[in-house]
Amino acid sequence: METKEFEFSGMRLNGFLMLFVNLAIYMVLGALVATAIMKGNAGMPVGGYVISAFITLVVAVIISCGFVKIEPNEARVMMFFGTYEGTFRKVGYHWVNPCMSTSKLSMRARNLDAQPIKVNDKTGNPVLIGTVVVWRLKDTYKAMFDIDAQTMAEGPKEKEAASSTSTIMNAFESFVRIQSDAATRQVAGRYAYDDNNENDENITLRDGGDVINEELKSELEERLAMAGIEIIEARVNYLAYAPEIAAVMLRRQQATAILAAREKIVEGAVSMVKMALDKLSEENIVDLDDEKKAAMVSNLLVVLCGDDNAQPVVNTGTLNH
Repeated sequence: METKEFEFSGMRLNGFLMLFVNLAIYMVLGALVATAIMKGNAGMPVGGYVISAFITLVVAVIISCGFVKIEPNEARVMMFFGTYEGTFRKVGYHWVNPCMSTSKLSMRARNLDAQPIKVNDKTGNPVLIGTVVVWRLKDTYKAMFDIDAQTMAEGPKEKEAASSTSTIMNAFESFVRIQSDAATRQVAGRYAYDDNNENDENITLRDGGDVINEELKSELEERLAMAGIEIIEARVNYLAYAPEIAAVMLRRQQATAILAAREKIVEGAVSMVKMALDKLSEENIVDLDDEKKAAMVSNLLVVLCGDDNAQPVVNTGTLNH
C-alpha cells in the first residue's frame, strides 16, 4: 500500500545549545525583575523594565516549549496547526518550532500473547486456539491518521489521555488483538484439527506447523497494513479441542490408536503363521492336511493376537486322534 509518510525537514536546532540560550534568557528575566523592584522601591519609573520582563518571559516560555528528545526506535509525528509536516526520527536532544505539535510513537517490537479463543475448524468441531504475535509500527502516518486511537481506547480515562504515548500504543495493541482474533478464526476455519486417514496428505491444524503459521502471518499482514503495523512473527502456541468434545475426541484417538496397533499385530501374526507352516513343510517335520492346517492357523492366531498370555496344553496323544 502507498504511504504518505516522509521525513521531517523543518527547522531543527541543537537542543543543548538552545537550553543554554533559554537559561541565559531566564537569567536576564531575573535581572530585569530585580532591577524593576529596586527601581520601584526607589520611586523611579519601572514601566520599561516591566514590559521588557514580560516580553522576555514570553520568549523564554515559547523557547521552553520547543525541546524534543528522541530515543532509539522512537519517532515523533510533527504537525503544524493540523498539517502533517513529516516524521522526525533523528536520535538526540533537539529544538524545533514551538508551534509544532508532536506525537511520540514507539517503533520497538511488541509481543502479544493472545488468550485461546474458541473457533470451529473445517469440519465444524469446536477447538481452542491461541496465538503469539510479534509486531511493531512501521508507517507512522497510517498509524496516526488512518485509524482512530482515541476510539480504540478502552475507557473514559484512556480516551481523555489519548495523546500519551503509552495510551496510544495500548490502543494499537488492542487493534492488533482484535485483528489477530479475526485472522485466527479465518485461518482455523480452512483446516481440520486433525485427520484419521493416514494416507490423506491434507494439512491439518495439529501438524500444519510452519504452513499454518505463515498463513496466519500473511492474513495478519493484510489486515494490519492499513494501520501501518508490521508483523514480525505470528505463531500458534496453543491448540486443543473444546472441553465439550474433548472427551469424545480422546476416545476416538484412542480407538484409532488401538485399531492401528491391532492391524500391525494381525499383520505380524499372519506372517509368523505363514513362516511356521512353510518351515514345517520344508523340513518335513510333520505332514498336515488342510483341516489340521486350519486348526493350527486358528490356534496360532489366537495365541499371537490375544491380549492375555496363552496357557499351553500338552498333547500326549497322536495327531490322528
